[in-house]
Amino acid sequence: MENKTAKPLLWIGMASIGMAFAGLTSGYVVAKGSLDAKNLWQLIELPNAFYYSTAAILLSSLLLMQGSKALKEGMAKKATQYLLFTLVLGLAFVGLQVAGWKHLTDGNVWFTGPKSTPAGSWLYVITWFHWMHALAGIIVLGITYYKAQKGAYTPDNHLGYTLGGQFWHFLGLLWIYLLLFLAFLR
Repeated sequence: MENKTAKPLLWIGMASIGMAFAGLTSGYVVAKGSLDAKNLWQLIELPNAFYYSTAAILLSSLLLMQGSKALKEGMAKKATQYLLFTLVLGLAFVGLQVAGWKHLTDGNVWFTGPKSTPAGSWLYVITWFHWMHALAGIIVLGITYYKAQKGAYTPDNHLGYTLGGQFWHFLGLLWIYLLLFLAFLR
């Protein structure tokens, strides 16, 4: 029964997350359009750490794909190693996001308070919301890694590894969308 429901439930969850981000980015566009017309929108340069974090999440996805391939070929130990490297890069991703926020505050871009602007607040909300989902993805990767170390996955039984990977890839694609959105609609 679990095998029949796990994938559809994951896809429903990812669609829900996607809709939440569609709402956030739509709100951003409306706010920007309204404030741009009054010359009240602050142009914010994205921190380099956001671009470095993108490289980390892309590399993590590539390694996870290699791990999935290794698992299907019967190389469970190698798949577990790839998963560990993916997990480390996931942690690097969230750490680089925090470094990006630090850069923003150092540049006087605030989430809230008397020095905040709508542009800064939107930037923090969108990136923070993704960051929270990335933390959930890291928890999923951690559980998957733990199970992989215990020998739970085989070439014939790798649903958990596959679903964890799909969720992580989704988060990576979502981040790329958000980064491009924020870079071009500043």
